[in-house]
Amino acid sequence: MLKYAIILLAICLLWRWAFGQWPWAALSTKPTRSQAVFNARKLLGVEAGASRDQIKAAHKRLVAMVHPDKGGSNGQVHEANAARDLLLDELPDKGAEIRTDTEDDRTPQD
Repeated sequence: MLKYAIILLAICLLWRWAFGQWPWAALSTKPTRSQAVFNARKLLGVEAGASRDQIKAAHKRLVAMVHPDKGGSNGQVHEANAARDLLLDELPDKGAEIRTDTEDDRTPQD
């Protein structure tokens, strides 16, 4: 029995070395976009209808707390940056114009 446990441990370690993750990590599913957005909002502490300025301010507060100079880690800063980028990508573009049918129906006047 100990022989099988050692072989299983060796296989797990080789898998980790070859693929960069543990074998059981491959079985878990990746979060969907809506789950990722929910987690990003939770991490930054903003509501669902947060504006661009609110997201940026929340990101600035979080990075100030988790910065490596303040005892945090680079991973936490990268996670905060990814959350900010994801939430900013979810916002509608400010410069996008919404066309209406009435604009197309206008005829030039002489």
